[in-house]
Amino acid sequence: MKTMLIAVGGNSLIRAGEKGTVNEQLANARRTAAAIIGLIRRDYRLVVTHGNGPQVGAALLRSESASSQVPGHTLDVCGAATQGEIGYLLSQALNSELAAAGLRVPVVSVVTQTLVSQDDPAMQHPTKPVGPFYSRADAEERRRLLGWQIVEDAARGYRRVVPSPEPIEIVELEVIRDLVNAGVLVVACGGGGIPVVRSNGGVRGVEAVIDKDRASALLATQLGADVFAISTDTDYVYLDYKKPAQRPLKSATASEMEAYYKAGHFPPGNMGPKVESVLRFLRGGGKEAVITSYAHLCDALDGAAGTRIISDPVPPLVTPLAFPLTSQREDGSA
Repeated sequence: MKTMLIAVGGNSLIRAGEKGTVNEQLANARRTAAAIIGLIRRDYRLVVTHGNGPQVGAALLRSESASSQVPGHTLDVCGAATQGEIGYLLSQALNSELAAAGLRVPVVSVVTQTLVSQDDPAMQHPTKPVGPFYSRADAEERRRLLGWQIVEDAARGYRRVVPSPEPIEIVELEVIRDLVNAGVLVVACGGGGIPVVRSNGGVRGVEAVIDKDRASALLATQLGADVFAISTDTDYVYLDYKKPAQRPLKSATASEMEAYYKAGHFPPGNMGPKVESVLRFLRGGGKEAVITSYAHLCDALDGAAGTRIISDPVPPLVTPLAFPLTSQREDGSA
């Protein structure tokens, strides 16, 4: 039985134009769950990870709006809360679709911590925007009172930025591995996991955001997953994206994908992190990855949809000849 890790985008639960109500998110979760059922029928053991960007933004806004009545939450705690929230919705959706399909597969959501380094250069150079937009006066007040780093978005106002360090280790890795080996469908590593650093023999949370695709690639690698799938809002990865020559990329090797990446085909704020994460997985020993929309996950495995990336072929071993290329006479001459 093969293992697949599927990274589901946070925006797939809140679509463009939606408010992000629980009913909207649950309906979107069920659409994703319905596609995942097809993978279970193919006898895959599954781990599902997910983004949480919109949900964390809403959690921060709720926390700040109610701060005069109840204590506010830090970013790491908001990340933990949204892992529980989205894990609950995905688990409920998966259980409903499994029951409708007559399949008996247990589902569990694991609130996951991801180890980062306090010495990561990113910790000193915050770049990831989080939370709501503020006026200049409100932003300056929060910078003064809370020590926030603030950046300006010329079109919408001012916003807080936090570090986005590299994921080093999935703290609950062995628990997740045991669950997968026991046949449990695991929802884990939401939003890249809660960022933690080592402290006094244990770990403590830090206010940062981990790229969920990088963390998913790390988890897939450490689990020894056979396939790493990224479910996004587009059916394919495109070359010459948003240019007249734009065209879908249906298949590639890791080396070919890396060459396209270095040539600038995948924008940093769009497909770049996803392609980078796939390459990390393949360079770390993975064999196959796909990037596509949730509706085409099964077709992507058959090469009928989506972008499929495979590890580079291993060159054949050269077997030494069992005899020399030239023979010698008994007198020593050739």
